[in-house]
Amino acid sequence: MSANDRDIDFDGLQRRMDGALAALRHEFASLRTGRASAGMLEPIHVEAYGQMTPINQLGTINVPEPRMVAINVWDRSMVAKVEKAIRDSGLGINPVTDGPIIRLPIPELSEERRRDLTKVAAQYAEHARVAVRNIRRDGMDQLKRAKSHGMSEDDAKLWADEVQAITDKAIATVDKMLDTKQHEIMQV
Repeated sequence: MSANDRDIDFDGLQRRMDGALAALRHEFASLRTGRASAGMLEPIHVEAYGQMTPINQLGTINVPEPRMVAINVWDRSMVAKVEKAIRDSGLGINPVTDGPIIRLPIPELSEERRRDLTKVAAQYAEHARVAVRNIRRDGMDQLKRAKSHGMSEDDAKLWADEVQAITDKAIATVDKMLDTKQHEIMQV
């Protein structure tokens, strides 16, 4: 590897693309699919101890049944706040409180709501594709700078093909994740 090749940070590009895929996984986990999932509570934060705290830092979250999430809140004084945060979250779930345990029965999704969720999933996927393409553009800009500093045309073509290959792989992963999530949402 020559000094000019070091101007191209392929590990950094790959890491950023992996980050875009991880962000998409996180967004998909927050989409309610009609099945219980601890991940659906990740976006919810509760006003606790003077700051906004993720719900998973206030209690143990588990999924005892396919259509039920249970939260065992560690501090009983926080139960009402956790319950209110869940009601206000827009998930459309009605919590049932039993002492320190909050049960979240997951209702069936209507066909219309399922279609809406598939559209939201598609939007999340498109945001991930845009992020991957922006990372590709950054990689190509690195190549242009390296070429202006003496990288040969052959090396530049080789590296451009490599940038395109990791981009294509990331886009294919986004598409596969979207297909899987949409199938999961539409299952009755």
